[in-house]
Amino acid sequence: MIPPDSLSGKRVAVLGFARQGKALARWLPTLGAQVIVSDNRSAETLRDEIATFSNVEFVLGGHPESLLDRVDALCVSGGVPLDLPIVGAAIARGIPLTNDAQFFLERCPAPVIGITGSAGKTTTTSLTGDILRRAGFKTWVGGNIGDVLLDVLDEITPDDRVVMELSSFQLDLMTTSPPIAAVLNITPNHLDRHGTMEAYTQAKANIVRHQKTGNFAVLGYDDAGSRQLADLLPDEPVWFSGQNMVANGAFLAGRRLMLVGTASPDGDSHVILEKDAIPLRGDHNILNVLAACAITGVAGVSPAVMAAAIRDFKSVAHRLETVRVLNGVTYVNDSIATAPERVVAALRSYTEPLVLIAGGKDKNLPWEEMIRLALRVSRHIIAFGQAGQIVVKMVEQVSGGTTKVTQVDTLAEAVGAAAAVAQPGDIVLLSPGGTSYDAYPDFVARGEHFRQLVMAL
Repeated sequence: MIPPDSLSGKRVAVLGFARQGKALARWLPTLGAQVIVSDNRSAETLRDEIATFSNVEFVLGGHPESLLDRVDALCVSGGVPLDLPIVGAAIARGIPLTNDAQFFLERCPAPVIGITGSAGKTTTTSLTGDILRRAGFKTWVGGNIGDVLLDVLDEITPDDRVVMELSSFQLDLMTTSPPIAAVLNITPNHLDRHGTMEAYTQAKANIVRHQKTGNFAVLGYDDAGSRQLADLLPDEPVWFSGQNMVANGAFLAGRRLMLVGTASPDGDSHVILEKDAIPLRGDHNILNVLAACAITGVAGVSPAVMAAAIRDFKSVAHRLETVRVLNGVTYVNDSIATAPERVVAALRSYTEPLVLIAGGKDKNLPWEEMIRLALRVSRHIIAFGQAGQIVVKMVEQVSGGTTKVTQVDTLAEAVGAAAAVAQPGDIVLLSPGGTSYDAYPDFVARGEHFRQLVMAL
């Protein structure tokens, strides 16, 4: 950890010049730090982006270890792998590692709610922000989504509330936990980055590992990965569950969402709202809503306020987002589904016949369960991108040979192929199961391109 008041005059290297790296390059000089940004891309590629950073030094085209000879700390952006030689060398030299989220948590004057999970964290984070706003708080939402919160740190007051979505990439380095922290679930994801489930779980656990007595940890009771983190906590956890009645937290009882214990205004059991009033599809979204209720409950929000915000909540872009209905076919954008498990949740959200568009870039995750379900509920599967061949091979392995799969190279070809086989009443569902990095900078760009392609049909 770098003490909050000790950045003036320090020499800080920032690895990666994307969203988080740029925020650090803007913020650190305001505290008197000398900043060196290192990025793999060339000066020519970044020419326009670096032009406005006149008080920052750039070392481009790689990450030379010699950079460490003249820095006091190393900030690693979320997308930069921690197995880079320069990171290992910094650890060996005892140079502190940190990132934008750590800096923010150490200095934020307002209560911070941190939310992580393998799936559902963006929807839960967005809904939590909406509930807090409905309760009358000036609320800042950012982190892994939206704004890099360092950019607005000077505007935040002690009376505000902050909701941060935190990824395993950010949490990997963190030695500070938010006073209210939620782990929705921990299931196989990003194993191409973390290597093993144990390493991935350890990264996620940092969101609660450093909590103090009197803090709140909200955990998913139905998920074994999240539930096991209870052993790390100084206090009893607050639970949310779609399958079990919990004594402290939020749960689904029949068709009613309930609140009880420290998440309740008086400790007694209260009805939040009926399940049918939730405007989101899928049982996974019921869990996201329950998580947001448990989180805002311990933050002091009443069930009535929660219910009002939930009823008005709109689906977040690229998450089971209906793009268009054309010739009786509904086109749905679920580009956020970057793991097969998320595709399973999407497939279970519909009773209509499906044409599934799946592929992208593989993350070394298991595809079999998703393919088995897809074959049961889909009229056809369109496989695309780098992982397209994996999808096709798994279909053949599971089915013993089928005509229900078509392989193409690009998303544009996939949309055309899906439109050709879809029938009135079908759902054409982009829910890839792989990341976007074989063709797009992120899932947002992929989802936007899907939307453009569908609108052009």
